Amino acid sequence: MGHKVYISFKTEDARFKEEIQSWEHLDYVDKSLNEPIDSENDDYVLRTIREEYLHDSTVTVFLIGENSSEDLGAWEQRFIKGELQASLYNREGNTKSGVLGVVLPSMMSTVYKGSLKCSQCGETHRTVMINDSTVIKEFSFNFYIPKVGCAWAESERFCVLVPWESFKDDPNTWIDKAYDKRSEAIAAKTKVRP
Repeated sequence: MGHKVYISFKTEDARFKEEIQSWEHLDYVDKSLNEPIDSENDDYVLRTIREEYLHDSTVTVFLIGENSSEDLGAWEQRFIKGELQASLYNREGNTKSGVLGVVLPSMMSTVYKGSLKCSQCGETHRTVMINDSTVIKEFSFNFYIPKVGCAWAESERFCVLVPWESFKDDPNTWIDKAYDKRSEAIAAKTKVRP
């Protein structure tokens, strides 16, 4: 049996969540929320998501679309922020999940900017725009965990990032990568509320 996967998404990107759920080649237990929780009380909704969907999930797939940025504001992003916070939280009854960011097609050119020569070290680095204009802080902080230096090695990131097409071709490998981060040293440097 595969990992227990929760898919965090904005309503505008629901069709991608539904596509993932239709894949027969995906080996996982779907822990995703498929029906809205019938309440106007945000605290109740987030508590229900934490207690009934996220408490035993092992990987959260975060769909990164045009409406996933911190810049849209805390109120607009309260549910995806709460889902990622619960995913990163580690305590009795709630283990930290691996976090896999899937860059949707509409965001490819915004997130992946090619390579640039670094003014600090003179090397060429791949430019990946994971910041407040593309994602919520819960993802960006744990992708670019603060450190000294100009570039991040894979071992220096907790969150895993993948383009939609690559994820679609081999979702199990990418979910495994996010799952494995839970036991790596970098897991101790994550922040639930950056």
